[in-house]
Amino acid sequence: MSSTIPIGAGTLLKQSSFLFFLLSRSLSRFSSQIAGVAIGWQIYDLTGRAFDLGMVGLIQFLPTALLVFVAGSAADRYPRKRVVQLCQLAEALTAVYLCWGAYAGVLTELQLFAATFVLGITGAFESPATAALLPLIAPNGSLQRASALSSGAAQLATIIGPALGGFAYAVAPGLAYGIMVVFWLLGMLFTGVIEVPDDVPAPKENATNADLFAGVRFIWQSPAILGTISLDLFAVLFGGVTALLPIYARDILETGPLGLGILRAAPAVGALAMTAVLAQHTISRHVGLRMFQAVIVFGAATVVFSVSHWMWVSVAALAILGAADTISVVIRFSLVQLATPNEMRGRVGAVNFLFINASNQLGQFESGVTAALFGTMPAAVLGGVGTIAIALLWMKLFPALRAVERLE
Repeated sequence: MSSTIPIGAGTLLKQSSFLFFLLSRSLSRFSSQIAGVAIGWQIYDLTGRAFDLGMVGLIQFLPTALLVFVAGSAADRYPRKRVVQLCQLAEALTAVYLCWGAYAGVLTELQLFAATFVLGITGAFESPATAALLPLIAPNGSLQRASALSSGAAQLATIIGPALGGFAYAVAPGLAYGIMVVFWLLGMLFTGVIEVPDDVPAPKENATNADLFAGVRFIWQSPAILGTISLDLFAVLFGGVTALLPIYARDILETGPLGLGILRAAPAVGALAMTAVLAQHTISRHVGLRMFQAVIVFGAATVVFSVSHWMWVSVAALAILGAADTISVVIRFSLVQLATPNEMRGRVGAVNFLFINASNQLGQFESGVTAALFGTMPAAVLGGVGTIAIALLWMKLFPALRAVERLE
């Protein structure tokens, strides 16, 4: 990080290491989104139970909960891009197995759950290493813009990935899994050519038991970071509707796999549009308050989607939801990374990833369970209202976070 002068988005994109980082992260996200469509649809097609859709989220979350401290330590002890590469290779091999099983017609619900568990393990290691890598290649003063571009690149993959995944699955389930293999392997190649600046010191701490929990202690002693991470946990835990999209696509909106892909891509469309705005105009004032406002909009859009019976309204609500989430993500990522020393970013990032996964995967489980108990639409409405309530409560509990004025 040799420069201390903020640079524009165009200049950032001309830096080879940052560009390779964007390509690698996008391709990994591309494959993950295809996996979400293919595995989710195949599970629901095999069982027809909303509860099993929730189980996919729970199974993917368990490795994160079990390995959070080991994964964070690995990101602080070993070359971060090598950790990412090994994870992408393991993900590609898992996709090879799914591709073979789909074409052979032998995939069962248990095998799909097992593959989901493996992808959860790789994600537990890949995410904190990836997050800790970005501040090392983004010039000083440019992390908010770099994280916005990174989020936008991932969202672009999220837009195309689900639609392509739905189309490929409609042709043949094995085709969707085959595409995942190709993109994860390409991502591994791009990760390998990222150059980390020589002036960034390598972490020197040993992996003692005390060091493993250093990230937890650091977060607990930083009210703004604790509020940021826990807000995402509880807001998305109650407000996520991703796990219910197959039900909405088939039973409420009466569309097929391609329609499911469009629904899954809609939040990313809104997120990409917001990313374009943030890449040119960073949030320079009242960033804490802006994050709370974005979470409230997220909850309101969730409620609108929940009660909609029209495809265009549902897509629009999901797009607004995605735009609001992008504001929250960019602020949260920038705040956490800027406030964390380099030698601890892996462990802090691992705890952050645990909270994110708890909100996403456990949110899927919560959605599946509440949908099975109360019905799909009431469960989704309750989640959106819960998100708004959490945001309002956290504004009172964490005044230091609400008062954060600037990031850079």
